[in-house]
Amino acid sequence: MTHKFAWIPPKEYIERSNIWRFMQKHRVKDYQELVRRSIDEPEWFWDAVVTDLQIEFFSPYTKVLDVSQGIPWAKWFVGGKINIAHNCVEKHARARPKKIALIWEGEDGSVRHVTYQELAEQTNRIAHTLKEMSIAKGDRVGIFMPMIPETVMALMACAKLGAIFTPIFSGFGAQAVAARLNDCEAKLLITAESFARKGARIEMGKIAREAAQLCPTVKDILVFEGSKVRVGAETYELTHLQTRELPTEQTDAEDPFMIIYTSGTTGRPKGAVHVHGGFLVKIAQEVAYQVDLQEEDVLYWVTDMGWIMGPWEVVGGLALGGTVFLYEGAPDYPSADRLWAMVERHRISILGVSPTLIRALMKFGTDPVRSHDLSSLRILASTGEPWNPDPWWWLFEHVGQRRCPIINLSGGTEVGACFLSPLPIMPLKPCTLGGPALGMDIDVFDAEGRPLRGGVGELVCKKPWPGMTRGIWKDPERYLQTYWSRWPNIWVHGDWASIDEDGFWYLHGRSDDTIKIAGKRLGPAEIESILVSHPAVAESAAIGAPHELKGEAIWCYVVLRPGYEPSDALRRELRERVIEALGKSFAPEQIKFVGELPKTRNAKILRRAIRAVALGQEPGDLSNLENPQALEEIARAR
Repeated sequence: MTHKFAWIPPKEYIERSNIWRFMQKHRVKDYQELVRRSIDEPEWFWDAVVTDLQIEFFSPYTKVLDVSQGIPWAKWFVGGKINIAHNCVEKHARARPKKIALIWEGEDGSVRHVTYQELAEQTNRIAHTLKEMSIAKGDRVGIFMPMIPETVMALMACAKLGAIFTPIFSGFGAQAVAARLNDCEAKLLITAESFARKGARIEMGKIAREAAQLCPTVKDILVFEGSKVRVGAETYELTHLQTRELPTEQTDAEDPFMIIYTSGTTGRPKGAVHVHGGFLVKIAQEVAYQVDLQEEDVLYWVTDMGWIMGPWEVVGGLALGGTVFLYEGAPDYPSADRLWAMVERHRISILGVSPTLIRALMKFGTDPVRSHDLSSLRILASTGEPWNPDPWWWLFEHVGQRRCPIINLSGGTEVGACFLSPLPIMPLKPCTLGGPALGMDIDVFDAEGRPLRGGVGELVCKKPWPGMTRGIWKDPERYLQTYWSRWPNIWVHGDWASIDEDGFWYLHGRSDDTIKIAGKRLGPAEIESILVSHPAVAESAAIGAPHELKGEAIWCYVVLRPGYEPSDALRRELRERVIEALGKSFAPEQIKFVGELPKTRNAKILRRAIRAVALGQEPGDLSNLENPQALEEIARAR
């Protein structure tokens, strides 16, 4: 049976892992028993996680889980007092002050190392400044910053005070920033004056000031500029700010820590509310057991703080006392080997990417990868969208050299974590997500709400989990309608999923992207995988367009690799490839060649917008669109 697996963990790999230690401690004999117990006995499991990972509560909780107000409003670690800043910064500053907490590299090549002691001192100074600006527990603070150490310090300073921070993607324009600040009624906006992107300076401070003018609740802007911080007309050296230790707020486990906005791919952005207790415990558990972060590891997820993987990386990595790497710039600038050079330079051992990023880097071939020593890598991880086989194998073979598992995980902004994820101690097939993440009661349902095997259905969750959003900010009805309205007490996530004959789980794209042809449902990812398997194709997107006979027809948009030119012959070749794999009824009606596909800031292809523009309709909310010019190409192709 071993021929099915791309990755089979060696014995020594298993026995040094965090999850193996946990299993030995609790006399769990194998992966299957672990998953089953974590789902069947959630209160035992999450309590055991708190103990195993040494998560510190100021006051102990009296109950692990309370569903007295209904499953959608579950409460965790009831009665406990806890603070994320204490667990991620202060306790490590006391225990291991000289340990490196953050490594930062700028696009210009400059590097900074920040110890846990320095991180605690700077967090404390910023917290003093915020307090002097009348920021208190429960106040909302927008953080619109690049991936620099001060971003981590600012969010931890908010947590220390019990204020609620809202991370805002660093590439947004003023209108998109203002929409989020207005929705959460932010009192303060924290920003940086500028940052580097592909050799240019992005004038972030200017955008922040424009946004603040559109927000009546924003009273102040705090601007970081190098080693200085500016408030109004006053500029201070960060190291000259107040150093007296400020007491850390003993927040309730259910007190909000963050309001993070979804990408808005389905309309108006939604503010997911995450809390000090559940978010910390769930994220720390994932970083410990799924990507196996250990004390000597350097964790880097190619992300932005405005995407859930930013807080995931920072909170999870620091809660475990690890080292988190931050990069302020483009992963292929000034040359195609930038990412691999940073892995070599900083001995990064856990690297998280999106399939879209790997497809983009594949275009440059394997020479940029081969020119660097990537032996420090121990775990590869991915999220953001379903994999196609070709880029998965490219990452596994050329980057991981067949010796690193790809921990492909999937959850969401509102999930606050993962629904599905493998563990590094299990064999892996290409592109799989393994199975349900620990403690997550996940299933695949058919249209009638029955468990489905051997087909593609809706991904659902049947029990609450600590990291789940505590609703949508100021909009409980929208929360219930979006996730809980289809079947009683069942969270419907909006993803297509399937489970193969060996019990391995796969995702097939968003269920709201589904194409229906003559009554048959098909996820766009299936078609896109077939197109991307052609040597000429770098990326593709498939949409359903109205058809008077079949209901919908398939239209495909294809980005070619360098060295290939659009032609009718290539179009016919791609069409035949789809027919061969899926049958004649799924033959694409149109295949159009474009220079790029429209993507969200977190690298997901925005099929909703492609379909709207292709059909001459209003595309809706585009505030999270990375490259608006790509939609102009779609319009021209029409």
